[in-house]
Amino acid sequence: MNSFISWIGGKKLLKKKIIEQFPEHFDRYIEVFGGAGWVLFDREKHANMEVYNDINGDLVNLFRCVKYHPEALQKELEWSFVSREQFFDYISQNDIRGMTDIQRAARFYCRIKLSFGADLRSFGVRSRDMQKTISYLQEVSERLNRVVIENADFERLLKTYDRESALFYLDPPYYEAEKYYPDRFQPEDHTRLRDALSRITGKFVLSYNDCPEVRELYTGYHIVEVERLDNLATKTNPRRYRELIIKNY
Repeated sequence: MNSFISWIGGKKLLKKKIIEQFPEHFDRYIEVFGGAGWVLFDREKHANMEVYNDINGDLVNLFRCVKYHPEALQKELEWSFVSREQFFDYISQNDIRGMTDIQRAARFYCRIKLSFGADLRSFGVRSRDMQKTISYLQEVSERLNRVVIENADFERLLKTYDRESALFYLDPPYYEAEKYYPDRFQPEDHTRLRDALSRITGKFVLSYNDCPEVRELYTGYHIVEVERLDNLATKTNPRRYRELIIKNY
């Protein structure tokens, strides 16, 4: 199945190539930088234990509301429609005190759906069947039924779930593209991530942009070169990007 949202750096166009690199056997699967969860949703189940994590509290709240309260969220979204005014109302209401988790999740969901490239800030001028996307939330809830949803820093999450039988999939903010992500990720965090991964006993699959800095950071690891279309590419501008899939096995 597909993810129910888009997200900056989403792996919709690369998920098949990423999954091809997964080892044959593992009994716990952890997405450390969950985002839209395109790799997670591509299978009915990756392992007996699955974990979705993201540092973005609004994103995690949305996933939890979809998992535990899909009907209540659908009810809150019942009168949503494609509207520039409504979109900017949701932005202005983002930090209002007193909203329930359901109300906050509904507004965040609409910001993702109605923004250009899921940037949460600019209104995307295009048609969209909001009722179809809202009805899909029930299927998403069923998929998330047994998935553990976390809201933790990557270093703590790696320590918590590390086992020899674990597989970590990581899709961190790309090198020198940190400013495009809504969450704080500093250049030094790339080194902190490399150091944290060097200490785990489980396996990891890491997706990154292809640049000299990343290649230097992961010297000695198994690096697979791949290409993908730009998520916002058009027929007249079919931009392609080189990316790396990095493994410790």
